[in-house]
Amino acid sequence: MTPITDTLRLALVQLNPTMGDLLGNAAKLRDARARATAEGADLMVTSELFICGYPPEDLVLKPAFIRACRKVVEDLAAETADGGPAILIGAPWMVGDELHNVVCLLDEGKVQAVRSKVDLPNYGPFDEKRVFQSGPLPGPIDFRGVRLGVPICEDTWSDEVCECLAETGAEILIVPNGSPYWADRVEERIQVEVARVVETGLPLVYVNQMGGQDELIFDGASFALEADRTLSIQLPQFEEAVATFTWKREGETWKCVDGTRVATPGLAEAQWRACVMGLRDYVTKNGFPGVILGLSGGIDSAICAAMAVDALGADKVRCVMLPYRYTASESLEDAEACARALGVDYDVVPIEPAVAGMETALKPMFEGLTPDVAEENIQARTRGVILMALSNKFGPMVVTTGNKSEMSVGYATLYGDMNGGFNPIKDIYKTEVFKLAAWRNTNRPADALGPDGEVIPVRIITKPPSAELRPDQTDQDSLPPYDELDDILECLVEREMGVSEIAARGHDEALVNRIQNLLYVAEYKRRQAPPGVKVTSRNFGRDRRYPITNRFRDKR
Repeated sequence: MTPITDTLRLALVQLNPTMGDLLGNAAKLRDARARATAEGADLMVTSELFICGYPPEDLVLKPAFIRACRKVVEDLAAETADGGPAILIGAPWMVGDELHNVVCLLDEGKVQAVRSKVDLPNYGPFDEKRVFQSGPLPGPIDFRGVRLGVPICEDTWSDEVCECLAETGAEILIVPNGSPYWADRVEERIQVEVARVVETGLPLVYVNQMGGQDELIFDGASFALEADRTLSIQLPQFEEAVATFTWKREGETWKCVDGTRVATPGLAEAQWRACVMGLRDYVTKNGFPGVILGLSGGIDSAICAAMAVDALGADKVRCVMLPYRYTASESLEDAEACARALGVDYDVVPIEPAVAGMETALKPMFEGLTPDVAEENIQARTRGVILMALSNKFGPMVVTTGNKSEMSVGYATLYGDMNGGFNPIKDIYKTEVFKLAAWRNTNRPADALGPDGEVIPVRIITKPPSAELRPDQTDQDSLPPYDELDDILECLVEREMGVSEIAARGHDEALVNRIQNLLYVAEYKRRQAPPGVKVTSRNFGRDRRYPITNRFRDKR
């Protein structure tokens, strides 16, 4: 190949890989390469571990998987003999006897260079030290006369790797990433990378994965920073993109001369699209034909139904109202109105006969005892059994609809309303559920498959929440107002604050102690809950891993 002198055409490839679908991921890359070739690209850059998807967790401990990844990468390398753009691709790779997280340069028909990730993250949703070995401090890759520094994701969250690359002659930093989404994440990434640009004096190109992988959401939003810290490129968030830009050598540095910036959405839109994308990819990547959920006339099931329609389309969403004697007439009306607004199939299956059968079976053992939560939970579990039966018979996955406030304090029934395959609002507090529902009624994201206009009847948003398991029940019978509860929970879960610190914010200390206890004793329920979209900095499961058996309580 002719060495590059002063112009580099760089294609940023922000795609949605499917975990373990090596041939499918390679096919997506070939399609992107055809486009990059048409745009005159010299080099394509993919996200971290693109060939297998990120994070692969213990899948990379299977030798057959590593061999398969290597073969696909080498097959792609052979195709670069056609004179088209070279490829920087992420893959799990054996380096001697050690397994590394690497980036390979594929050019002129061969794997020309391999660079290993140095800083392996081991916090929150990351667990790389379990499966990978850390690589040595890297030097630049010589690509047709341009010295490329290729730190991998976490390698840029401290200064050592980038400083080493700058000191050994790198001219531009190209960073493949598998950086999950949570609120305000785009700004956080940019600030981290600005620090590396300031320290090294080098421009930086950041390419991030897009798409849902189990609970994690990868939002794309790839970008580039000039050596003077100017943001010259911003790719869209929550969308695949292949975009080629021209970089020119100006004196001692490289500068993008045709960069474009796409505005990233505000918080409400970002949260909505994250939940929708997470549900869509979980359903489609796991091969479900659609989803089914119980539509109660309450806000949680209504917002989940709206997200499901936005994710999959109305023809792949089925809603079922499961009324009992305590179900209010307005709940029946609201559920039907919501289903009609969304355009979904809607069924009504009364649970009275099934609950009566359970009560008859239990009567000899419950005789003489005062009815309590045990009888209430029979209703929830009956609904769960019916939904699972419909799922088994017709194939759609059951969507679970509990919010983070409920999951925190255990206000959800095991083997009842916790039944299901995936929960799009598992990491959304109740106060945020109300806000998102109101937002969606006046906004429709461009990639949403649902209708415009009001999709959640206003009465569902404004009426007092209730599980309707006993007469005239409301959530506030046993919980504080949700704005107060959610503030306490955020302090306990996301911030790990002590009881006295939380009380100092204006909360009654006895209430904080009670909520702390509810949080701890509900851990066994959360361990049995289905996965759900992560949208906060600390979700249940991947981030917050508390023991089930735990007698510690913070006391003043």
